[in-house]
Amino acid sequence: MQTRPLGNTGIEVSRLCLGTMTFGEQNSEAEAHEQLDRAVSFGIDFIDTAEMYPVPPDAATQGRTESYIGSWLASRGSRDDIILATKAVGPGVAHLRGGSRLTRDQIHQAIDDSLTRLRTDYVDLYQLHWPDRRSNFFGRLGYEPDEEEDAVALEESLSALQELVQAGKVRAIGLSNETPWGVMHALHLADRMGLPRVASVQNPYSLLNRTFEVGLAEIAHRENVGLLAYSPLGFGVLSGKYLDGARPEGARLTLYERFQRYTSPQAEQAVRAYVDIAREHDLDPAQMALAFVNSRPFLTSNIIGATTMAQLESNLASESLHLSDEVLNAIEDVHQRLPNPCP
Repeated sequence: MQTRPLGNTGIEVSRLCLGTMTFGEQNSEAEAHEQLDRAVSFGIDFIDTAEMYPVPPDAATQGRTESYIGSWLASRGSRDDIILATKAVGPGVAHLRGGSRLTRDQIHQAIDDSLTRLRTDYVDLYQLHWPDRRSNFFGRLGYEPDEEEDAVALEESLSALQELVQAGKVRAIGLSNETPWGVMHALHLADRMGLPRVASVQNPYSLLNRTFEVGLAEIAHRENVGLLAYSPLGFGVLSGKYLDGARPEGARLTLYERFQRYTSPQAEQAVRAYVDIAREHDLDPAQMALAFVNSRPFLTSNIIGATTMAQLESNLASESLHLSDEVLNAIEDVHQRLPNPCP
């Protein structure tokens, strides 16, 4: 397993990270533990979760994912061998803290609740799940200013995170679903005010969504704030299993109609082209898609997720897959014809 530095923190993380948002909804506690055991035995030491998980978010299940990870850590006694990341939600989740915001008080409450569920006294990486301000994330294109915006200043959120670092509850901090302006503003505040420097940005990145390359990739390179890539398979769409309207039993898009981000006609056209490339070169389409993400120079870690052990084994196999120049050139040709169908 290759490792990559987590920003300037001195922490090294595995190039593959185990995502956990299905734990507690599509996966039972026993299945979650099985996935964690297999990931660690393969060489993954980086686990990502969030206080909001599992997804779809629901008041009845909120926090269950962290609790499953906590019971696994308690039973295995392996906390010091794991780089553990979690997130504090941004605004708009009514069932969290009476309406979640990224204020100082709420961030302190959020980390304490997460640490209780995770059964640990610290996390290695604590991330702001999405900005408190109005911005274009979660697939929204274009920026629309709001003159009456009531946003918590990023300075307040970063100051709260500094307090968590000083208290020993957090080792490093990161952002998620962020824009180039947001990352640079956070870095500016850190330099000007002596606040913690963000180590990473967790954003979507896949063959269907390479918008990170516009602006954020240069920041990742020049400022050493690498990408934690989520949805590298576009909710499994890049496996090809949903082509021609197929809806396999138990699959995420079959179970939850709300996940429409990767199912447009443009996406279908692009997926078919990428699947054809894989088949022409005797590659598994999902493994090819993951290997492409693994190869990016601005990547810190690729967050893989699975609901079955067979899917997890397939995802793990992408670690050793090297794509030829012929395959990469074919991928680039498709990208030029059908750029970013699912931003």
